[in-house]
Amino acid sequence: MATKTAAKPTAKPKTAAKTAAKPATTSAATTTNGTNTIGSVHVPAPFFKSVAQNFDKAAKALKLPSGLAEQIKACNSVYYFQFPVRIRGEIQVIEAWRCEHSHHKLPTKGGIRYSTMVDQDEVMALAALMTYKCAIVHVPFGGAKGGIKINPRDYTDDELERITRRYTSELISKNFIGPAVDVPAPDYGTGEREMAWIADTYMAFHGGRDINALGCVTGKPIAQGGVRGRREATGRGVMFGLRQATADKHDMKLLKLTPGLEGKSVIIQGFGNVGYYAAKFLQEQGALITGIIEWDGAVINEKGINVEELNQYRIANKSITGYPKAKTMKDSKAALELECDILIPAALESQITSENAPRIQAKIIAEGANGPVTADAEDILLKKGILIIPDMYLNAGGVTVSYFEWLKNISHVRFGRMERRFEENTQSRMVSSIEDLVGRNFRQSERDLMIRGAGEEDLVNSGLEDTMMSSYEEIKEYYRMHKEIGDLRTAAFASAIDKVATTYRQLGLFP
Repeated sequence: MATKTAAKPTAKPKTAAKTAAKPATTSAATTTNGTNTIGSVHVPAPFFKSVAQNFDKAAKALKLPSGLAEQIKACNSVYYFQFPVRIRGEIQVIEAWRCEHSHHKLPTKGGIRYSTMVDQDEVMALAALMTYKCAIVHVPFGGAKGGIKINPRDYTDDELERITRRYTSELISKNFIGPAVDVPAPDYGTGEREMAWIADTYMAFHGGRDINALGCVTGKPIAQGGVRGRREATGRGVMFGLRQATADKHDMKLLKLTPGLEGKSVIIQGFGNVGYYAAKFLQEQGALITGIIEWDGAVINEKGINVEELNQYRIANKSITGYPKAKTMKDSKAALELECDILIPAALESQITSENAPRIQAKIIAEGANGPVTADAEDILLKKGILIIPDMYLNAGGVTVSYFEWLKNISHVRFGRMERRFEENTQSRMVSSIEDLVGRNFRQSERDLMIRGAGEEDLVNSGLEDTMMSSYEEIKEYYRMHKEIGDLRTAAFASAIDKVATTYRQLGLFP
């Protein structure tokens, strides 16, 4: 059966007709409000509970009315469904979810992951984190998340396309996708290709009636309405966040580290989109990448690993293990416990738990992934004096630049198109005037650099840099102002919750 709970007061009501669950011919769906289970959906388990623990800790410091706190914490809508897809001559029934955590701002926003580990608990937790993440970086979206319970390696490209398009049609039928409703993005196991399939499917349904249809999803290829800089955004944002954090002389003194990224040893778990670009940009800033960890092993070199060389090796060999310029460790988990200045878990959630937290030797843990440190593990790490830069801030580069892509799609103009040549002409006249005044001409390379107008990628990266810098300082200020808040994660949660609470109050829904 398909059932639907009432949405929050500010959300547009959604309805779903009741349909019989016949896996081979139609979809089966169950929807829940995130607290009471309806039908045969899964009961929320540890990840969402861990997010709720962090929420409660921060909400207590804010002294919010209990009703308002519960409204912000609860998942607004969870759509669980099954749909049939013909795979190699047989019908295979696929499980999938889409969760919209908060409608205090619309549209909702969040990635779609393809993984056999996806379940309702995970999408609820990740959707909640997206709400707080968007609030932290001042992106006017509510949080959402989606997932399909498959291993993409088990399917051909054609089969993945059929699964993706069918998933999209299910979201369309229940009003869980749209540029003003809910805007997915890439996540673990998905990328530009899948987002292009989603956009094309949505356009087939709505293209003639919705001029903003391309804004239904972000992370698309450039030719399909994507924005330059989106692919690198999360990894680049990790670098900007770490650069800002390590510039704090007081914090670095407590950790017995010198300010800045120069010379700091870094181990990164995950060499996908986030991990690779984080490693690349950190290396460009002078950091020493001493270890890369993947699912099938890790490579370690205390003198440093050339990120581009390792990436080329990975492409050629389908694995980083065996890379000749580093030592290979088969035990990936053990590599998390090696000594380093900065550890960046950039793969999946719950990688550092109460079991391995006592053995972590890093001085800074920078959460590139969502929820890589459990709540119990965090208590242990904080007692050890480790600085934890929370995921809901540090990996917000992706949603920040997704916001820029969405703005591009609904404004229908490329960033920089209208002003770039005007800027160059103005700056060229200014440089010529300076040359006349000083009586000498600049070298052509210098002149070109000074007069160059900003293109789309320049503006995107500039906006991302400003967002990551200002958001970190905002979290730090919240931390300083509220003495009862003892760590950056609680400060980030409190800052985000405060903004969401303000929205509800200004809407007149709570006193």
